[in-house]
Amino acid sequence: MHLPLFIRADSTIQIGTGHIMRCIALAQAWQDEGGKVVFLSHCESDALRERIIREGFEFVPIDHPHPHPSDLSQTLMQLQSFLPSPSSFSPSVPWLVLDGYHFTPEYQRAIKDAGIRLLVIDDMNHLPYYHADIILNQNIHATELKYNCDPDTKLLLGPKYVLLRREFLKYKDFKREIPDKARKILVTMGGADPDNVTLKVIQALNLLGDPELEVKVVIGPSNPHIDSLREAVLHSPFSVLLLHGVDNMADLMAWADVAITAGGSTCWELAYMGVPSIATILSENQKKAIYILGKIGFVLNIGLHNRIKISKLLLQIKLLLSNWKERKAMAETGQNLINSNGFLILISTIKGSYE
Repeated sequence: MHLPLFIRADSTIQIGTGHIMRCIALAQAWQDEGGKVVFLSHCESDALRERIIREGFEFVPIDHPHPHPSDLSQTLMQLQSFLPSPSSFSPSVPWLVLDGYHFTPEYQRAIKDAGIRLLVIDDMNHLPYYHADIILNQNIHATELKYNCDPDTKLLLGPKYVLLRREFLKYKDFKREIPDKARKILVTMGGADPDNVTLKVIQALNLLGDPELEVKVVIGPSNPHIDSLREAVLHSPFSVLLLHGVDNMADLMAWADVAITAGGSTCWELAYMGVPSIATILSENQKKAIYILGKIGFVLNIGLHNRIKISKLLLQIKLLLSNWKERKAMAETGQNLINSNGFLILISTIKGSYE
């Protein structure tokens, strides 16, 4: 494993932090196998960039993300020096992990044509064609999707391949206790939350008027609404902590009795930790997964964030906090959904190509 694993993922207010965060899980697993990791990224969050470097990964900035033409040229330039020369008999070529909705089939094809192995992390099967050695889709509905891809593409589909960071893997045998009444509430609306859904949740919680509640609100590293959130919690009748750019989400989920969350990768982490959750949909690509998670009984699906009425959210929170039986069933459903060892298949596949 002398070749590094390259990861191409971005983070902006519009994109959020989820793509990079799940790639950190993959990078940690590669690092644990003795490999080096290089992030190629247009990352607007200083905190997230520092997190990548603090993990021991190399960070190479991408000035302008695709479709700007400099993206592909910068990426290929970083990879070029690791390609075997024409006179070399080495079968080892570098792998690039591509995670982002803006990477087109043409971008993928250019990577493959350069002789680089490609892993595409996908959520929606939204492209007309995929040029990849491996496609990874960890969503619950992924097995229903029919990918139009190269005939030798390996498909890793479903939540058994969920990417979990080290902080979660230490909770592999975690047994959740379900209190008669839930009082510890975790609020997490992703890395950016451009529409400030977090504020709406705090307003609903304030209306509960319950001084026994303990609330921890995770504010993502790209969230631009910190001042309005600080103002909102000044009026909270309960204990509340605003936590900015945390790196201990697993501990927070272990602490929580209930979570109020956005759809996305966080839902798989909450499921793994068995946290009964109220989930809202922030973007189109979250609809299907949240619908299914609601149908199987892991989350209470409260629909699109821009249609949520505070009165309805308040009612859902109140009902879940007092319903021990439902919370117990939700916790068990979530923990039965996720296989913590699944993505090791991915690591072994990549590792095997280097040997």
